[in-house]
Amino acid sequence: MSGARARALVALLALVTACGRVGPPVAPERRLPLPPAALSATVRAGEIVLSWQNPTHRADHSRLRDVEVVRLYRTSDAGQGEARPAVLAGDQVVGYERLAVIRLERPEPAVVAGRQVRVVDRSELTDGRRYTYVVTASDGIGRTSPPSARLSVVYIAASEPPTGLTADPGEAAVRLAWGSPARLADGRPLDGTLTYEVLRASSPDAALAPITAAPIADARYTDTAVGNERTYYYAVRAVRSAAGGVASSAPSDTVAATPRKLTPPPPPTGLVAVPSADAVRLTWKPRPEPDVAGYVIYRAAGPDAPLTRIGTTLAPTAVFVDRDVARGTYRYAVSAFDKATIPNESARSAEVSVTLP
Repeated sequence: MSGARARALVALLALVTACGRVGPPVAPERRLPLPPAALSATVRAGEIVLSWQNPTHRADHSRLRDVEVVRLYRTSDAGQGEARPAVLAGDQVVGYERLAVIRLERPEPAVVAGRQVRVVDRSELTDGRRYTYVVTASDGIGRTSPPSARLSVVYIAASEPPTGLTADPGEAAVRLAWGSPARLADGRPLDGTLTYEVLRASSPDAALAPITAAPIADARYTDTAVGNERTYYYAVRAVRSAAGGVASSAPSDTVAATPRKLTPPPPPTGLVAVPSADAVRLTWKPRPEPDVAGYVIYRAAGPDAPLTRIGTTLAPTAVFVDRDVARGTYRYAVSAFDKATIPNESARSAEVSVTLP
């Protein structure tokens, strides 16, 4: 091969190689997934409920689209001093047991909703021990993130659920009250401090969710974040604090309540009665309130007889013709009623009197 041809071949190879480059090489550790985040835990009767968020980026800030496996690890101790450090070696965290391997294409028994993962740990939990958890995430070719931030919780027994929950509906409010549990869920006498978490759902099949920003000390609560003429469903959990741990009971029995409007509209005004030969025509000023559904008309014969109901009209009609009259003097009044499920009726208007000759 001549020198010119050799130099041309070298130049061509250099060009091909250069065309394949898209940037400087990236260190392998910068392509690792970021660790899962927001690891949290709730201690309940016989279990620890864990949740976290899967990562969406890698260490180099590039988008991570192929998280395939997340692994949950646990270690336990008596709760003295710092929890064990979490150091990854291969796909194992040194000194931790692998509690769950969750393949996101078939995550059962874990529950996955978008980035959020929920797992329940019921494995040989001992009252008073501290449990420390970490989570790792692996991509489609097996690159595994560092462990998440550690989360430590002290497992304690939960109490029995609260008892005797009642719900008293009012106007745009529901007043709740319940009894305190007397024992732990395992039957032992209750100790520690109890507070309560109030739960609500908008239908019988919907999940109950807390409506108290933090557990409350009182065994009663008034829910004012409700609307009239809608049914709400309630339960209460007891939250026990003892020995450095916190545990939530199972929910109480569920009760339902339907707040309703209790305030009647104001009475109508401007009632006028115009007699004719065989009838009395009544008119009045219609009420401007949007929840007024109609009016009730009352009549009495003579000056001393009690008023009795003789008819109704639906809003916005503010006219009524009374044809069931003979000669004599009559008194009339009108009330308004609203659109509540059980209508609220106003006081009666001022009476008017009319005589048919």
